[in-house]
Amino acid sequence: MNESSYRAAGVDIEAGEQAVELMKRRVSRTTRPEVVGGLGGFAGLFRLDTARWTRPLLASSTDGVGTKLAIAQALDKHDTVGIDLVGMVVDDLVVCGAEPLFLLDYVACGQVVPERIAEIVGGIAAGCEIAGCALIGGETAEHPGLMPADHYDLAGTGIGVVEEDDVLGPDLVRSGDVVVAMASSGLHSNGFSLVRHVLLQGARMRLGAIVDELGGPLGEELLVPTRIYAKDCLSLIAESEVHGFSHVTGGGLAGNLARVLPHHLSATIDRSTWSPQPIFDLVRLRGRVEQAEMERTFNMGVGMVALIAPDDVDRALALLTARHIPAWVAGEVLPGDGAVTLTGSHA
Repeated sequence: MNESSYRAAGVDIEAGEQAVELMKRRVSRTTRPEVVGGLGGFAGLFRLDTARWTRPLLASSTDGVGTKLAIAQALDKHDTVGIDLVGMVVDDLVVCGAEPLFLLDYVACGQVVPERIAEIVGGIAAGCEIAGCALIGGETAEHPGLMPADHYDLAGTGIGVVEEDDVLGPDLVRSGDVVVAMASSGLHSNGFSLVRHVLLQGARMRLGAIVDELGGPLGEELLVPTRIYAKDCLSLIAESEVHGFSHVTGGGLAGNLARVLPHHLSATIDRSTWSPQPIFDLVRLRGRVEQAEMERTFNMGVGMVALIAPDDVDRALALLTARHIPAWVAGEVLPGDGAVTLTGSHA
């Protein structure tokens, strides 16, 4: 009888160790002064600066990348989906005013290919650098027999901190507040099950095909990484009177903005103030997707909105422009019943 081993069962411990060595340099670039120790311990340690925070509240968020990973795997391009993961996590944290401090990742795969894992984690590290948070640990799990060798899934958990007196929420929002929209980079990481159903299955489009409407290959457009707004939002808080943020993910602009409105206020959004990127029209037209379904599924070109006191709108727009974030006045907050209404047609 042949002897059994963990390697024969499909788990290669040496490959996992090699992956850790390959990613260490990239992860080290995300460090912050509060990080204690290095990568490879059983737990990540982070010193909370009590001199800076008097009544600190810890904020936490966890998320994944969804079926956008299927595009990355089909194209064998793995260096950007980590940015998507970080964006999904840290931009939920900043909505309450929290500064993202650190993130931990989880990679489950059918087979550990060290170079591929290093690419994935390199993208996560790049996202952490953009967000200003540290990547202090994680886990790579090999699942032979449960996942195909070339498949993987990602998840991440982020921790942030906000002073108790500075927490943003619906109680701060006022009638007359101005809705400032910040442009998305494209689809971000939501709605890819519909995208794949419409474009790859229904329309039988190839990821490598040049699409005139997009000005390049379809797959390249689908893998454009999520824009990360954390530092931009924190700068807005520091320089202007912000009453709230809404991270536009699954559920769309109206659904997510409604989450940060009190019950006695509503908001109106004027679609004519912006033009969604061509990828949204491609999905809508090829799939004959109704406008309401598009707006319920996708960000439609807006990745984050800020609710700003009227007197500070010009200051906020100037700051975002200086930070190279396309932004504009998209609507306002009015007395109402907590609903968000979209009016007009896209420019």
